[in-house]
Formats: sequence, structure tokens, C-alpha cells
Amino acid sequence: MSTRSRVLLAATAAAAALALSACTSGGTSGGGGNTNFVTGNNGIDTAAKGHRDAVPDLSGKTIDGKSLDIADYKGKVVVVNVWGSWCGPCRAEGKYFAKVSKEYQDKGVQFVGINTRDTSTTPAIAFEKEQGITYPSLYDPTGKLMLRFKKGTLNPQLIPSTLVIDRDGKIAARALEALSEENLLKMLKPALAEK
Repeated sequence: MSTRSRVLLAATAAAAALALSACTSGGTSGGGGNTNFVTGNNGIDTAAKGHRDAVPDLSGKTIDGKSLDIADYKGKVVVVNVWGSWCGPCRAEGKYFAKVSKEYQDKGVQFVGINTRDTSTTPAIAFEKEQGITYPSLYDPTGKLMLRFKKGTLNPQLIPSTLVIDRDGKIAARALEALSEENLLKMLKPALAEK
């Protein structure tokens, strides 16, 4: 086997391993060191009000070509869901996000998606239509937005990942797995109840 063939084989294996690890229906979440967040037994990490990190700049074009900046939603509770149209667990949770986003849109809550690793917006748009998702999604095919989060914070590390951002623009909760409607509401309601 030539050197070029070995390099190509190794690169293919690495890409396959990354793809397999990227989309998960469950797993362990948390972090090392003094992160000031607590992992609950339902896979949801939370940070107390005085110990939250600010969300980084999450702005850019949406899958339908419009401009969006999450900072514009300061004063609302924002639910950020990182997803891909190719991700089975994302498909499983999509209907819950569509339902809860509609139920809470007039209660000071804004949902925003971050579509990642879709090589074009066509499958992303089809996914949202199929799932009944009406809130905007930033288009982030290379995962650059995910890399803006500081290490050791409640950052999105897998696909799907969900974050709840409080009214002050700080990360209150994170889940690194597909969410049921019940668990999505468990993440959302405490931040919404804060004054």
C-alpha cells in the first residue's frame, strides 16, 4: 500500500470516527476543574445565576439567507438548539422543539437553531419544514459558531446540543443529548421563572 493510500485511509477513518461521535442520543456531560456548573441526573447541566458565562457572539446568516444576531434577543430567554438534518436524534427531538417554541413564543422566549455540518441549506430547510420548525436557524456548516464558546463553560460539544440563555445573555443550562418535551421544559422553566 502506497504512502498516499495509507494517508487517505487514515483520514477517512478519522472522519468516520468524528462523524460517529458527533451525533448522539445520550452520553455523559460535565467538565473538569472548577466549572461552577452542576450536572443533573437527567443529563442537564445548570449554572447558578451568579456563576454563569456570557454567550459568545452568535451571529451570521440563517438557512434562509437572513441576518441574525442572538444578542438582539437580550431581555428574552433564548433556547439555542445545535442540529443537523443528517442527525437521527435531532429528528427525534425536532417535533418537541417545534411545539414548545410555538407554546412559549408569546411568553418572552425565543428559540434559535444552529444548523451545522449540512453542506448546503437545502436539506436544512427540508428538515425544518418536515418538523414544523418556524423559528430561525443560523447556518454554520463548518462548526465555527460552536468553537466560539470558551473551554470549561456550558458549551455545545455534541450534536444535538441545547442551551438555555437567560435574559441577561448568560448560559443557564445545557443538554448534550436529544431532549424530550419534558426535559426541554425542565431546562426552560427555571430560567423563565427568574426575575
